Amino acid sequence: MVGLPYDCLSNPLGAVRLTFEKAVASGSDPASFEGKDWGAADLFHDFLFDNGGLSQVPMLNPSTLKWVQPNTLVRFRGMIQDMLGNEFYVGAHKDGDIWRTNKFTDTSQFPMAPSSDMRIWERRLLYCIPVPGQNSWAEFSPEAVKNPYTNSLSPQREKRQREDDATMSDVDMQDSCHELQASLSAKKMREDEMDFQPLNSQKTATEETSSNASLVLDAETKSFSCLVKIYDSPESNLKLNDVFEFVGIFTFDPDLTADKDDSDELTHGFGEDALLHLPSSKVPRLHCLVHRKLAINDFLSVCPTLELKSNAVKELREALVGHLTAVLGNDRVTAQYMLLHLLSRVHARADTIAVGKLSLNLTCFNKESASVFGNRLKLAIENLLPFTHYLPLTVDYLNTVSLSPKKDYNTNRLVSGVLQLAEGSHLTIDETELQAGTLNSTGVENASVLKSLMEFQKVEYDFTYYKMEMNADVQLLILSEGKSNLLPADLILPFQPSSVDSPSEVDADMLKTWRWYLATMRSLPHSIEPDMQKVVEDDLVAARQADRSLGSQDLSRWLTMGRLISASFGETCLTMEHWQMVKELERLGRERLHGNM
Repeated sequence: MVGLPYDCLSNPLGAVRLTFEKAVASGSDPASFEGKDWGAADLFHDFLFDNGGLSQVPMLNPSTLKWVQPNTLVRFRGMIQDMLGNEFYVGAHKDGDIWRTNKFTDTSQFPMAPSSDMRIWERRLLYCIPVPGQNSWAEFSPEAVKNPYTNSLSPQREKRQREDDATMSDVDMQDSCHELQASLSAKKMREDEMDFQPLNSQKTATEETSSNASLVLDAETKSFSCLVKIYDSPESNLKLNDVFEFVGIFTFDPDLTADKDDSDELTHGFGEDALLHLPSSKVPRLHCLVHRKLAINDFLSVCPTLELKSNAVKELREALVGHLTAVLGNDRVTAQYMLLHLLSRVHARADTIAVGKLSLNLTCFNKESASVFGNRLKLAIENLLPFTHYLPLTVDYLNTVSLSPKKDYNTNRLVSGVLQLAEGSHLTIDETELQAGTLNSTGVENASVLKSLMEFQKVEYDFTYYKMEMNADVQLLILSEGKSNLLPADLILPFQPSSVDSPSEVDADMLKTWRWYLATMRSLPHSIEPDMQKVVEDDLVAARQADRSLGSQDLSRWLTMGRLISASFGETCLTMEHWQMVKELERLGRERLHGNM
């Protein structure tokens, strides 16, 4: 038995064809479908989100790639590392008197004569990679990526179905997806026009492929990546370095090989640029039906059923500060600053100022203390935040590494740099190994890039003929012996541990709760009531008069700390109690700083 030909999970192309044929049968002109959805996206959206189908869709990764079947529905979570422009393809064509569609496929599912009446459409190409620095706890569990096709049919099922067009006419219309489509018939079709960029004349969309085995081998030995093809979505909806979950049709067919000697004008007229051509034996394809931008909360395995009640949040806060205090050798002041640092994010931009950032430079570290407390802190941050990076800084490293992404015009690809990071990433820079030395031109450029990230939350991308600044949102922590000469942090705090005892092991459920706490508190809005605004302004003026060394940057930091202390207690408005805590923390920090001068 062949099974249901329009099953949304195992035969999504059948569902796409069904919606296309219904739209054409209703009198719609295929020419009007360019850059628009004719009902397929609504069908899958209902299947995935309204009918609980998303949990059944396998995650595309090196382990699932061993068994995932061609032309089935998969999902991929990753960061947009490169945007490869647009690809022309034959979106619809006539097979005799019948209109067919090639949307969401790499090749035509039906014979296509050179003389066929056809419609040429465009789709966007995104090169996506796993989120840089993603920690293992933020990845999907084995249960979430189990094989739903254990008892299913051969991967050749779809091929056999398209060889027997008669089957298409005799389908049992009681199929579950068909019923969904009937319920959606009154919905308005989306009419979002795509904002395309030009693409050079290109080679065939049929590609050289090999077996799934070679694809798996490459995926396991190198960074697993995916070429995502986007349809019917405004360009502004997807940006470089955004993190998305893409749900779409996985395409891989070992029977397909590109005939390089084929001079068919139709075959060679459209497809991916040779410079962009990424064989599916190296990079799997996903024809996207639905996509959604992901936040930090989406990477939490379990979200505790907690409410934002002040007592519960206060208890969580105290427990986390206690944990950080133990990690930091009973240095509670540093632990409190560390909590604010972990809650910081860029929530607005005013001219060149990234409002909300709170970079932290912990001084009084050396090689020995860094090997103990630095490693403890590194592990603690990895257990709390989903995307973390640790960068041991040396002169040799600065002189040789590529921190900024650079455009390679030979391959027409953006070569990723160390600082091409997703929003919400945490970067710890260890300067304790940094010795005196001479920076070459690469080192000077890298030092400048790091400083720009620290001060403005911007990373300069090198396009050879010009450079472009890209906004970032990265939490920066510097461990150094004295104040960093390379990286001017918002906060400089001498680290003063009083114990070397190892912190007690933390329960896994408590770690999950702290992750939820940080992600949730970090996303809270914030405001200052007029009466508190007056108090803050008066205190800032008084502080400036008492200490002329305070600059606008220091006073701005006070406001940021006020916001973060409020958020740490689950509050969205600054209170007098929290403002007093800001002033007390500042006093303790400045006392330490002056005591170490």
